[in-house]
Amino acid sequence: MSRMPDTRKSTPTPGNLSPVARYHTLASVKLNRNTRNVKSFVKSIAIGSLFSGALHAQTARLTGAPVRPEPGAIVRLTLNAPVSLGDSVVSVSGRLAGEPLHFMHLTAGTWHSIGGIPVDSEGTLVAIAEIRRASGRTETARVRFNLPKVPPPVAQPLAVDSSFTKPLDAATTARINRENERAREVGRDAHNHPPMWTASFLKPRSSVVTSEFGSGRLFNGALTTRHLGVDFRGAVGEPIRAANRGVVALVDNFFLAGNVVYIDHGGGVVTAYFHMSKTLVSAGDTVKRGQVIGLVGSTGRVTGPHLHWAARYGAITVNPLDLLAFGGGWYPGVAQSGTIAPKYRAPSVARRAPASPPRARRYQ
Repeated sequence: MSRMPDTRKSTPTPGNLSPVARYHTLASVKLNRNTRNVKSFVKSIAIGSLFSGALHAQTARLTGAPVRPEPGAIVRLTLNAPVSLGDSVVSVSGRLAGEPLHFMHLTAGTWHSIGGIPVDSEGTLVAIAEIRRASGRTETARVRFNLPKVPPPVAQPLAVDSSFTKPLDAATTARINRENERAREVGRDAHNHPPMWTASFLKPRSSVVTSEFGSGRLFNGALTTRHLGVDFRGAVGEPIRAANRGVVALVDNFFLAGNVVYIDHGGGVVTAYFHMSKTLVSAGDTVKRGQVIGLVGSTGRVTGPHLHWAARYGAITVNPLDLLAFGGGWYPGVAQSGTIAPKYRAPSVARRAPASPPRARRYQ
């Protein structure tokens, strides 16, 4: 009996294959064995790419406006430091022109701050923000401000009594230096209190501006001072209003400024009101935005009744009109919380001239 032929296909082995078929079969076996390693390798590349992207997304960026600020300008700073992979931001600090920056949390990954540009700075200034994360990692972000050359002041001719232009005696100069230092100390101390305002800043008077910030004072043909404030027209006895919510830090009589009121608004911001005929507040008083704090006068070294309005960011004298450029929304959390120091500590200032006194006439 003859056997039927076996039609089942035999499993090929390397021994019964042609050389070419044997090569391809062995290559396929090796590829199958390495498939798991290949998948693992590709997965690791993908994870690495995601991690690298996450780190890139966490890179902080600091921007500022205006990019070419004028002398004495108040600049606005925005920090973007997105949170990813659970490594949240726990603190933000910074500095500009030697003064602290107070970054307020706006939205997820965004903070706002303001800073001051010294009136005599030229070239470039760099603002620095340092971000500390929950993991302990720190990042530093910078923005550079290109400053124009300080222009010569536009002279405002004034014919005045010769007593305004002759040199001051040593005792008067020492007094002016002490008063200037007290004003700077009020500005420095404002960094110790959170921003207190709940709305945008307003002008202390609605009258015409008679002298702008940075203009020169030409007394009897001689340029003697740079005007570091804004003058508003006014008759003796007309009201002067607080530019925003804050605490009265200083009420006194200064040689140059006459009867003065300084208001600490927190966050490094101070406004000052000069030459009053009468002050209506006391140191330590909490004042509201628009509250009448005094009356127009002509006390101090002036040629007639008006209000001289000044501002500081820390110890830096800045243009008070720049305060009007940002509203209460710049620090939205302030308006919601209405934060104010429960106990205001007035700055203690030694009543002696600083070791290296500034030029006395530069105060105004």
